[in-house]
Amino acid sequence: IDRIAALGGGVAVQHRMAYQGEYFVERYGAAAAEATPPVKRMLEKGVNVSAGTDATRVASYNPWVSLSWLVTGKTVGGLQLTPQPNCLTRDQALRMWTENVTWFSNEQGKKGRIEAGQLADLVVPDRDFFACPESDIADTTALLTVVGGKVVYGVGDFARFDDAAPPPAMPDWSPVRTFGGYGAWGAQAGPDGAPLQAVLRNAAANCGCASDCNLHGHAHATAWSSKLPVSDLQGFWGALGCACWAV
Repeated sequence: IDRIAALGGGVAVQHRMAYQGEYFVERYGAAAAEATPPVKRMLEKGVNVSAGTDATRVASYNPWVSLSWLVTGKTVGGLQLTPQPNCLTRDQALRMWTENVTWFSNEQGKKGRIEAGQLADLVVPDRDFFACPESDIADTTALLTVVGGKVVYGVGDFARFDDAAPPPAMPDWSPVRTFGGYGAWGAQAGPDGAPLQAVLRNAAANCGCASDCNLHGHAHATAWSSKLPVSDLQGFWGALGCACWAV
C-alpha cells in the first residue's frame, strides 16, 4: 500500500466479498476477512481508491449492494465481515462510486460531483442514502436518472419527464422481463406482504444451510433433480453455475 501511494497509483475495488464472504471465511478464517480488501487503510494512506464491478464480472451495474457492503461490512447474507472501525462512512463510500472514479478515467473536474461546470449526470434515489437505516441501503433504487442533462428514466413523481420507456431487457429470457428489475424486486410482495428481499433473507436465516447462494445453499433440489450434463454436483460452482456474485 505504501508503495502504491508513493508511486501515485490507484486501486479499483470490487465487492466480491459481499457475495462470497462466507466462503472466504470458511477457507481463510474470520480474522483474514476483517480487512480484505483493506479499503479504509488504503484511503488513509492517500491511495486513489474507487469502487466498481470489474465490468460486471464481479457484480451487476447496481451500485447499492457495494455501498451497503462498504458502510456495514456485511455480506448480502448478513455475515459481519468487517469490524466497524474498518468500515467507511457513507460519504466516503459514495465518493468511491462518484468523484474518486474520475481519477481513473482522467475526467477529474468534468464529472463525479453535482456542481456548476460538470456533466449533468445524476440520480434521485427513492430514499435518503445518508439517513436511511443501514439495512435499507442495498435495496435503494432510482426514481430519476439524468445523463448529460437529459432525463433517461423517471418513475413516480418524475414519470412525466420520461418520454421514452426503456426497451425490453435482453436477452429475451432475462429474469428482469419477469420480475421487472431491481426496483420491482424491492416493491413486489411475498405471501406475508413483505418485499421479496426480506422474504428471501428470512428464508435463508431459517434454513439449516451454510450458504446463502441459491445454488450452493437454498436450491439443492433444483440442481439435483435437473437433467444436466454435470457429473460433480458438489463442485464449488454448482450444477447450474454459481450465482453468489449476482445481485
